[in-house]
Amino acid sequence: MTEISRRAALVGAVGTIAAPQLASAQANARLLRFIPQSNLASIDPVWSTAVIVRNHGLMVYDLLYGLGADYQVRPQMASGHVVSDDGLTWTITLREGLRFHDGEPVRGRDCVASIQRWSKRDVLGQRLDALADEISAPDDRTIRIRLKRPWPGLAWALGKPSANICAIMPERVARTDPFTQITDATGSGPYRFRQDLFRPGDVAVYERFADYRPREEPVDFLSGAKRVNFDRVEWKIMPDPATAGAALQNNEADWWETPLPDLLPLLRRNREIEIGVVNPAGNLGVLRFNFLHAPFNDPAVRRALLPAINQRDFMNAAIGTDPALSVVPAGVFTPGTPLANDAGLEVLSGPRNLDAARAALRATGYANQRVTLLSATDLPVLQNLSEVAADLMRRIGFNVDFPGMDWGTHIQRRTNRNGVDQGGWSAFCTTWEGLDVSVPGSHQPLRGHGAAAWAGWPTLPRLEELREEWFSAPDTASAQRIGQEMQRVAWQEVPFIPLGLVRPPQAWRRSITDVVRGGSALFWGVRRA
Repeated sequence: MTEISRRAALVGAVGTIAAPQLASAQANARLLRFIPQSNLASIDPVWSTAVIVRNHGLMVYDLLYGLGADYQVRPQMASGHVVSDDGLTWTITLREGLRFHDGEPVRGRDCVASIQRWSKRDVLGQRLDALADEISAPDDRTIRIRLKRPWPGLAWALGKPSANICAIMPERVARTDPFTQITDATGSGPYRFRQDLFRPGDVAVYERFADYRPREEPVDFLSGAKRVNFDRVEWKIMPDPATAGAALQNNEADWWETPLPDLLPLLRRNREIEIGVVNPAGNLGVLRFNFLHAPFNDPAVRRALLPAINQRDFMNAAIGTDPALSVVPAGVFTPGTPLANDAGLEVLSGPRNLDAARAALRATGYANQRVTLLSATDLPVLQNLSEVAADLMRRIGFNVDFPGMDWGTHIQRRTNRNGVDQGGWSAFCTTWEGLDVSVPGSHQPLRGHGAAAWAGWPTLPRLEELREEWFSAPDTASAQRIGQEMQRVAWQEVPFIPLGLVRPPQAWRRSITDVVRGGSALFWGVRRA
């Protein structure tokens, strides 16, 4: 029997499969047809950390502040704020004319309830929850936040676009228990969610909110004017990449968020389709270790891998050899963001040396303990990163067990804190959204708070001390110095090894122009040519 390659099968499928209709062949120019990365399984961007739910939230809800493409925060729903001389009291004023989709005005008490709900779920929100003496609304256009100690980065936390976002909801909705999903998607953002037309696994529909009042400044990622040029946006769920590729080529879709790398050459041959990186912050590849059990409870064993890690090999496997789709070298903070630095980066950017890694591993006294490296066979980027890691570990001298499993099983297994003989694990590869790992506050792989830490559960007091210092940094220069020191500590403690920055492309028909760059797919600014 002749073996047919995965790429050939997909290419053939794209050429022969008739995609389901997203809209009629004569789609109205005011309709945008979009294929999202996955099914929209929740409508609550405070309850869920899923990227697809965050993307939904950015359409439906507005934020008090917005991040520009330069990663600097600017007022969005807020017209501005005043901080007291001692840094303890923030007085935030709302812009005039803000309204929810049900016609009610946005009031200070809506924002207070929304902030309080968010503060119970988000990592930076929890920081506010611990620091806040008071979050109140003196009047309909004012929010007052009194802190126990200064936090210069509060506006950044309230406006960050990574999960969980501080979505401003009506007070009646925001009073929902933060650990219970909301059922009412009323927001004040530029699009209104048509909950009556929502069919999970099939379609989500958004309509332009006529009463949305954009800012006057030019659009700049999540800041400035969110001007909507489409009356309706339809998200059509297409989990099969061949079907999605066919829909885009046949003009049955306008925009595909996550084209499969194997299909990019075919799509590029179509003159009506443009391929581009919309999110330069991408996703940081991560090799994570279990600190509770041998062998990776020994920092010397973790460090032994560093001379052998070739980030380019990992990126080529994950996303292909197009240099526009990945970035190396990458340190512990997202390349291209303000805290990215080269402190000690030569441990990954210098000449690679397998023999040095083997010698370093032997010097630790490694006793051939079984190393269980988890994979995720249904997620190509993660599986490909894992394949490279497993091969490299074996060549260095580790006794590697590499069980295959789907992502859901992977997620469940990595919560197991037992040893590998009791269903536990030793290491795994994953990716973290670049904006999450661009600053210490939301950088979960860099934390070291023991049992409460992300899977792997490291106890690293110095990193925790530096994280606290970052929260109080008065300016960018101070924050950068702290970031450099955190990276130096990371090369010694190795809470994880960065594998490079994956920058997945998106694909859209050339009839769509002015796609907003900076992060996720956004639906303001974009228009039909």
